Amino acid sequence: MMLKFIKILFLCCSILPLSGITQDSANLPVYTQTDLGLSWKNEIPVLKVWAPIADSVLVQLFNQDLENPVNVFAMQSGLSGSWVIELNPIFEGHYYKFLIKNIIGSVSKWSNPVSDPYAIAVSPNGTHAAIVNLNNVKPPDWDHYFRLPPMNNAASIIYELQVRDATANNNSDVVNKRKYNGLTEKGRKNSFGQSIGLDHLIELGITHVHLLPVADFFSSNETDSLPPYNWGYDPLHFNTPEGSFASDNSDPRTRIREFRQLVQSLHQAGIRVIMDVVYNHTAQLELSSFEQIVPGYYYRKKSNGEFSNASACGNETASEQPMFRQFMLQSLLHWTREYHIDGFRFDLMGIHDIATMNFLADSLRKVNPNIFLYGEGWTAGTSPLPDNERALKKNVAKLSGIAVFGDELRDGLKGSVFNLVEKGWLGGDSSQLNSVLYGLLGGAYHPAIKYQQVNYSKQPITISPEQMIAYVDCHDNHTLWDRLSLTHSSLSEKVRIAMHKQALTAVLLSQSPSLFQAGTEFLRSKKGVENSFDSPDSINSINWDLKYYHQDVFSYVKHLIALKKNHPAFQLSNWKDNIRFNTENSAGIIGYFIDARQTKDVYLQWQIWFNPSEQETTIFPAQLSNESGWKLLMLNYQFADEPTSINEKEGLKLLPHQSLILVKYIDKQVD
Repeated sequence: MMLKFIKILFLCCSILPLSGITQDSANLPVYTQTDLGLSWKNEIPVLKVWAPIADSVLVQLFNQDLENPVNVFAMQSGLSGSWVIELNPIFEGHYYKFLIKNIIGSVSKWSNPVSDPYAIAVSPNGTHAAIVNLNNVKPPDWDHYFRLPPMNNAASIIYELQVRDATANNNSDVVNKRKYNGLTEKGRKNSFGQSIGLDHLIELGITHVHLLPVADFFSSNETDSLPPYNWGYDPLHFNTPEGSFASDNSDPRTRIREFRQLVQSLHQAGIRVIMDVVYNHTAQLELSSFEQIVPGYYYRKKSNGEFSNASACGNETASEQPMFRQFMLQSLLHWTREYHIDGFRFDLMGIHDIATMNFLADSLRKVNPNIFLYGEGWTAGTSPLPDNERALKKNVAKLSGIAVFGDELRDGLKGSVFNLVEKGWLGGDSSQLNSVLYGLLGGAYHPAIKYQQVNYSKQPITISPEQMIAYVDCHDNHTLWDRLSLTHSSLSEKVRIAMHKQALTAVLLSQSPSLFQAGTEFLRSKKGVENSFDSPDSINSINWDLKYYHQDVFSYVKHLIALKKNHPAFQLSNWKDNIRFNTENSAGIIGYFIDARQTKDVYLQWQIWFNPSEQETTIFPAQLSNESGWKLLMLNYQFADEPTSINEKEGLKLLPHQSLILVKYIDKQVD
């Protein structure tokens, strides 16, 4: 999140003065079924809204003229504060809004006409909800879906990608640029005839695509021929795909079908799909459907009655409220069931309470036992909910199999994202060595780590390494290449490329799930722009020609991904006894030993050496192991065709900013 919403805050979060209305939510009924919004009873559309303090609820129906309703119907009071109406099937394809007459104390007040917060289909720009039967909006073979096989989360290689970025650049022959469909196209090339888009993801070998927000967001005018760019962290509707990525916005079905096709195409390629979800705030506050329908319920407030703002976007949702918890559950179940989503990344997860996050995790695993959940274990501001109740990084051990991002490794490697002067361990700052060790083991306990020297967490916080995401860059802040270029501008490009490769070696050969930003595998740049949330395509689009210019980086990362994915050495369950480090030097050099004999790895033992210094050094295998028989797999970022014998007594020369991999094996089969 960082600073991405400062502009949005003024554009869409300060429209009206704050009302200060509060509710005694403890006395409100809780509706526990997951059928709010639009559902279907055979072929009959049923609308249901939770409005527990309402005296009357009306639904307005619209045809293509969204200004004037063609019908207005009264809804009937239902169970636990709900209001319901069964509509004639002829209204399929129509749009609708709610009008709520709330009784607050002795005051009776009608809401504005508002869209359904549970809407599963919407009009252009989300002004109205739409009556659409999802069973009639399926790509071919959608119902023949089988989940991809389960995998160890620690083996995950997550590719963080924004839909528009993937195809917007002119150096590609994608037909449907900036669209869902563009990312489903196969056989597309860059200017030099190399694979891009979906084919590139297959070639690279990643296991998951993490899509930046694809739920309907506020800041993009979907009716423009070229909608303004935005990452989409300003949610409007949580349960329907964003329309600016669709080929046509005049029909609400199009975005549904095309996003389903994208998920289907990724699954057919063997790639799982993670959605970036933003439940911690809404783009609007007093004009939002939540606040209009049940004033004062869905958002946290300070003790003085003002809305709190841990999101730095003008508001924060109250996940501890039973009905917002239910909303999150119904929304996540919707994406899991109706779109076959494999996992979720929670934006500013530190705003949500632990009880809700565990409830969601346990509920989702009843539907998909292999669902992958992780999030940002921090906030962008202070919250009135106590720290010990929130899903902050320091509380990750209390979470039910939900991972957090490890900024210790991120900033340990390259320096703080808030301070360009810091060189990080990659730049020779040996004081960051223990932060790197901490990241290699995903925040778990190991006797070799000096926790007081770790940059943020001063103690182990995870139960196992798979509860921390290893990464060095993502959409927030500078790309890795831009950061290295800015902080180390005096160094040659050759040296900076070596530092870049070393960073990804640490990330991808850690014991944690690994994540990197799309294009990092060939030195993606955003021309030095740090916070590109609303920058144009000229800044954000992936320049696929960089794959040609930096083929060596791409090939190296591809090799690392194959190691991470295929070797249980990087997915250990007993890391304390089977991993040791050698850091007995003043130059920040790390020797990383892995004993994989208790796994099914064809390589019985590993040595990975990192030299972040300006000094050449000689590595002797005996520094980490008294056994002989070591073979060379990779030296100075060059992988051997197969492991080769070495002179263990003479050792191996490890150049500045270079890395080394040694293995031992019996089976002749090699990677």
